[in-house]
Amino acid sequence: MLPLLTRAILSGSAVSLATSVALALLARSEGRHAVQPVNSTSHWFLGEAAGHSRAIDLKHTLGGFATHHAASVFWAMVFEALQRLRPNKAPLGDAVAVSALAALVDYGVVPKRLTPGWEKVVTPKSIALAYVAMALALAASCPRVHGRERRQ
Repeated sequence: MLPLLTRAILSGSAVSLATSVALALLARSEGRHAVQPVNSTSHWFLGEAAGHSRAIDLKHTLGGFATHHAASVFWAMVFEALQRLRPNKAPLGDAVAVSALAALVDYGVVPKRLTPGWEKVVTPKSIALAYVAMALALAASCPRVHGRERRQ
């Protein structure tokens, strides 16, 4: 059994990648540049104009991705902790619950400055789909989904 932090880093990385790809595709489908959702996440330290950046650069893209990745690992830690507390619970149920909680916190609790910033670039429907991608990535990253039971 992998330590909790290791599992969270692995599943959080899956979440970060899945949601970044989903948001890039959704942004393109809405006529935006694919990198804008990632860049917009850097708004917490670069200001509101971050979402307008279409450039792939260290300041916007790396900063936004690092922020998004850290948040993804945080929420994956919550998911992994739930899975450890309730090892017989289906991973998809916990994944949906954690994704819904993340959406509530991201867009209903934290100050505007600390939101993911995606609302500056994509529609609410696309944001909702990003959280669906998060839930699916969390569930898919669970070893039980792949036939490898966790040992306690």
